[in-house]
Amino acid sequence: MAKEFDVCVIGSGPGGYVAAIRASQLGFKTAIIEKRHLGGVCLNIGCIPTKALLRSAEVYESIEHAGDYGVKVKDYSADFDGMVKRSRKVANKMSKGVQFLMKANKIKVFEGKGVFASNEQVNVLNDKEEVQEEIKADHFIIATGARPRELPNIEIDGEMVIDSEKAMQLEEQPEKLVVIGAGAIGVEFAYFYNTIGTDVTIVELQDSLVPVEDKDIGKELGKIYKKKGIDVRTGSTVEKVEKDGDGVKVTIKTGDKDETVEADVVLSAVGVTGNVEGIGLDEIGVEHEKGSIKINKENYQTTAENIYAIGDVAGGPWLAHKASHEGIYCVEKLAGEDPLPINYNNIPGCTYCEPQVASVGYTEEQAKEEGYDIKVGKFPFSASGKAAGLGHEEGFVKVVFDEKYGEWLGCHMIGSHVTELIAEVVVARDLETTGHEIISAVHPHPTMSEAVMEAVAEAYGEGVHLGS
Repeated sequence: MAKEFDVCVIGSGPGGYVAAIRASQLGFKTAIIEKRHLGGVCLNIGCIPTKALLRSAEVYESIEHAGDYGVKVKDYSADFDGMVKRSRKVANKMSKGVQFLMKANKIKVFEGKGVFASNEQVNVLNDKEEVQEEIKADHFIIATGARPRELPNIEIDGEMVIDSEKAMQLEEQPEKLVVIGAGAIGVEFAYFYNTIGTDVTIVELQDSLVPVEDKDIGKELGKIYKKKGIDVRTGSTVEKVEKDGDGVKVTIKTGDKDETVEADVVLSAVGVTGNVEGIGLDEIGVEHEKGSIKINKENYQTTAENIYAIGDVAGGPWLAHKASHEGIYCVEKLAGEDPLPINYNNIPGCTYCEPQVASVGYTEEQAKEEGYDIKVGKFPFSASGKAAGLGHEEGFVKVVFDEKYGEWLGCHMIGSHVTELIAEVVVARDLETTGHEIISAVHPHPTMSEAVMEAVAEAYGEGVHLGS
């Protein structure tokens, strides 16, 4: 006999479990279905464990340069196995935290694969595709997330070519690694492996790293990566990967030139595609295209009346915080509340390589394409006293303002831990703060955050620390 709920969420990633908690808080009898691990990709094999690995690389890099700070360190080495084990420990702790939250909020958890039997019912299947539970609900929220996208000519086989999940749990550190794709995942793993001693080549189709970012950011990161010893190949493609003994031969095409690079393994990091297959969407009239479910962003309803979709499966940007906010908004609309709509042009993006990258809003190029007359300000961390003291003077903060009305159109950062600085800009833009208000707001000295105010001052010709 089917179990009945007000709301049933399929998938327990940052979108799904947050939606389930908010639904329970609002008085809905709530269930959640998860086929693998509570917390989804982000907590288990994505955001959280990769940040743990990156922190290990950062600590190693600090020790490597300890002499620059007057500290002598002897006999240190990268313990790859220890780094992986710490990463898994952190991920497992966070997943258990979600288990606790489910119990605390009286949310019924069903383990298995959720497949729609009708618009009113989802069946929970085990690994043998056998029905274990039947769930009926007034509203279903699809939060099945996404998986790594594959290139047509480069199959992810888990041996020669791996995805990000495998890259964070390799049994041995590769001596040579080729990374395909220089988005967030690609540049993060390139930094991690390069820092601990792997010979890394990164291949990107576009003309700069992190191509979704402002071009100045991509160029700066490329210069820094080359200085670190990473072989950066922009404007290039991987044509084929061939088995070669215990390793692989990778054919890289740049312009009209083909070159073969030897490696132990290839990491494919060319984006993600939503998990829309095998859950019965076509049978119940939920339309989807190219890995994304079609939704109405007024309430995240799909083409089926009582079925909703949030997070990666509903399209980009493919970010955990975006999924969480969509989940909360969706459920609050179901409860008859009037939540503030999500401003998709004010969702920050963060990349946790070192130096880090953070941004929100229009790039300089996008602002010009939209027809704005703009003011641009840039402040380098080489002019920051705090950055000098930390020994991290690379990078800058760049701001873009509308010249006519003073609207803060965008902000782009590259530098040490700039992902912690971008929230000021998000809140300021949400409050429609002007550049002059940022300049007049007293920023603490010495801090990295001063660079935001200094960049704004440069945009308005009021900067005092660059001698320009």
